[in-house]
This record gives sequence, C-alpha cells and structure tokens, in this order.
Amino acid sequence: MVSIREVAAAAAVSVGTVSNVLNSPDKVSPATVARVQAAIDELGFVRNDAARQLKAGRSRSVGLVVLDVGNPFFTDIARGAGARAAEHNLTLLLGTSDDDPQRERSYIDAFDEQRVFGLLVSPVGDDFDRLTALRQRGTPVVLVDRDGSGTDFDSVAVDDIAGGTLAVEHLAAIGRRRIAFVGGPPELRQVRDRLQGARNALAAVPDAKLEVISTPTLTVLAGRAVGEQIRDRPASRRPDGIFCANDLVAIGVLQALALMGDVMVPGHIALVGYDDIEFARSAVVPLTSIRQPSFEIGSTAIDLLLRATENAGRHPRHVLFQPELVTRLSTQA
Repeated sequence: MVSIREVAAAAAVSVGTVSNVLNSPDKVSPATVARVQAAIDELGFVRNDAARQLKAGRSRSVGLVVLDVGNPFFTDIARGAGARAAEHNLTLLLGTSDDDPQRERSYIDAFDEQRVFGLLVSPVGDDFDRLTALRQRGTPVVLVDRDGSGTDFDSVAVDDIAGGTLAVEHLAAIGRRRIAFVGGPPELRQVRDRLQGARNALAAVPDAKLEVISTPTLTVLAGRAVGEQIRDRPASRRPDGIFCANDLVAIGVLQALALMGDVMVPGHIALVGYDDIEFARSAVVPLTSIRQPSFEIGSTAIDLLLRATENAGRHPRHVLFQPELVTRLSTQA
C-alpha cells in the first residue's frame, strides 16, 4: 500500500498539503493540486477512508433513501443530490426502501454505522423515531419529497395537495365528471395529499363524482391491472377522467386501455399523471402530468444538509416547491 508520505515525497510537498488536496482542494493552488494528483496517479495511491473516518468522526458520504429507485422521479432527485454533493467533495450513497418500513430502517441503521456526513430520506410512514435518534447523535437529516412542516427536520418537497387540485381542476375544466383517482398504498403521505387535492378540486363541482381506486404499489404493472379492470366495465360504469398518483401508474393504465380499440384516450377517458417523468412525454399518447422539479429537489436537499452542519441549533427550514400542470394529448379534445 502506498502511503500519503510517499505521495508527499514524490510531489515534493508536505503531508498536510497532500491532505488538503484530498479533502479541501480549494485551499491549494491549482499547480500544486496538479502536481500532487500526478504523484497519486503515478504511485497508485488509494486513501484509507476508514481511518480518515475514525479520525474525523464522520465520513464524506451522504446517504439517500428513496421510496423506489425504479421511478425516474427519484432517479432525477438522486442525480440532483449527487451533482450538488460533488461540488462539496461529498459522495452520494443510494438505497431504496421499496415502500417497506423495515427495509427503510435497515438502510438508516447501515448509514448510521457508516457514520455518514448526513442522511436524506423520503420516508415511508410517519414514524421518525430512528431519524430523531440519528440526529441526536450528530448526523443531520433532511426529509425529501415530504413536507416536514410541524417537525424538527429540514425538508424539501412539492405541494402535493396543490398538485392534486391542479390535476382534477383540469379534468373538470374539460368537462369530465366521473373521475377516478388511482394510486397507493394509502400509507404514503404523497398519495394521501394528492388525493386530498383531488377532493378539494371536486368540492367546487357539485355534479362531479370521485372514485378512489387503491393500488398496492405505484408501478406500471399496478396501473395496468387497474386499467384492465376499467376497460372491462360497461361503458356506463367507466370514469371519463382518471388522475393517477404518479406517471408510472398512468402509463400502466394507458397501456391497458390502448390494448382495446373501443376505449380511447382522451376521447372516452382523459388521463393525468404526476411527476412529469421523461416517459410521460414519449408515451404512445403523450401524457398530461403534474411537473415536479425533481433535480432541484435533490440539489436543495444537499444545500439544507450543509446548512444544518454549519448552523447547529437553528430552526429547521422547509422548502416547498409549487407544482406545474403540463398538458399533452391525453387530455386534449
């Protein structure tokens, strides 16, 4: 194993300068950074992160636990967080709970054992005991895709109640009156808030009805199963507008309806998704969706984490972005 002293000797600098190049390169001149990096590359030096962690008390890694890494919305959040973390010499470690509270707890414990710099988490439920204990041990925690108002945690999210309201107001504005909300599980705060927004919108439309169809997951397959059920109903019992809790579910519903030529989108059923992932605009029928600034959510989460490490004891900050309705063919006349 090549030591840091050997790198310093090869670059003709002090051990402290090599340490600064590795941990705080902004403190070192570009020419010196280049000389030290050349020595590192030539000697094949790999620093002992475990030893550095023990000395510093925590690592330069940030843990991120999302609900579903297969959902492009969370992938974009991770990209935003990773890009901002890299600007501060931090590395992002990603885990997915798959909407499973036990798996979420396992990731929190694993990141705690690694003494991560901080933790970003999109929580499955409302039990924050582990997160509270983690923060009390000195590790900052930021809630992601969850409004933390009323808690002691920093948070960054989108106003999902407003998003649900936008979606169903749009369906009502184009004349749809038999509206179905499709999504689940209901334990997810995001699902509950989007449904509440849908109900708020229809409260102002007396002749409209809302049907709630719960799904076990927010996946394409879950949406396809619901779409098949709706497709098999008599025409008089089908909704004429569907609002899905995310775009993956909406794409599944669209796939099921598109398999049969007698149920047309948007002719018979107008369809709205949520998140505005890339697949929404490239679907066989481009999907109207509620846009969330996913990349900005991730980068803002890192900003809040850094703020928490620099200002211990400050009041938590809650960043709440506003959603945007993006209309496409799935709701056009």
